Amino acid sequence: MSWVKKGINHLVLLAIGLVWVYPFLWMISASFKSQNEFFNNRLGLIPQAPTLDNIKRIWVKANFGSYFLNTVVVTCFAVVLVLIITMLAGYAMGRYKFVGRNLMMGIFVGSIAIPLVSTIIPTYEVVKGMHLTGTKTGLVLAQAGGAHVIFLMLFTSFFASIPMELEEAAKIDGCSDIGIFFKIILPLSKPVLASISLFYAVGHWNDYFSAMLYIRDPNKEVVQIALRRIVLLAGGANPDGSPIDFGDFGAPPEKAVKMAATMVSTVPILVVYPFVQKYFTQGVMVGAVKG
Repeated sequence: MSWVKKGINHLVLLAIGLVWVYPFLWMISASFKSQNEFFNNRLGLIPQAPTLDNIKRIWVKANFGSYFLNTVVVTCFAVVLVLIITMLAGYAMGRYKFVGRNLMMGIFVGSIAIPLVSTIIPTYEVVKGMHLTGTKTGLVLAQAGGAHVIFLMLFTSFFASIPMELEEAAKIDGCSDIGIFFKIILPLSKPVLASISLFYAVGHWNDYFSAMLYIRDPNKEVVQIALRRIVLLAGGANPDGSPIDFGDFGAPPEKAVKMAATMVSTVPILVVYPFVQKYFTQGVMVGAVKG
């Protein structure tokens, strides 16, 4: 009867999987439906007459292409900056013994207890003092300038697990400290680099509040701001009941257009993940096994 139990388990897992996946598949399907088909075939996953009109409308009329590019640029620069800061700090904490190292690590770990909301105003004042409010540079610095203690701890744990014998052998062969880092340590760090990059990129890509706080110029807005605007337009009214200026749309955008905008804003992360999946599954186990 073991095969019966196994079959039941598979069916239960399949049902749970469908419940989770169906809304996303429905969103993709709705993006390629006309407005009429959207209402006549609401739950169908296969469009009867697929069309790219919805994507064309958001890309051209809603200027989604510009917002998309802004988001890619801001996210890439923020990810690179965070990786450089946390990787170098983690390398020093994990590979070197120096006075105050344990105290410094204790301060870093203790800072996790500080509510992030309490850092919003100080961070804004710093960016404002640098005259970078309203710029993409200010948004990048505000996002990348946080403590990111979890990432620091991951790098520290990973670098500490690399055998010192590798470094000693490289020094015997005449390799400098910089050469050791770039030729030995960095290539071995692909799993943790992929994990942290993916974690941070997803969080930054989906961050609406920071973009709303630091970006005021419509030409510099990111995808999440544009997506909120399209969702409000599709609703036909502002949250306070005041009338909406539909701009280039001229009228409330169709529901299918809203689905297309949501799909386009989601696709990049889904495209990137398969390429880093191998390293990601290794990186999430960093520090889990000793010895």
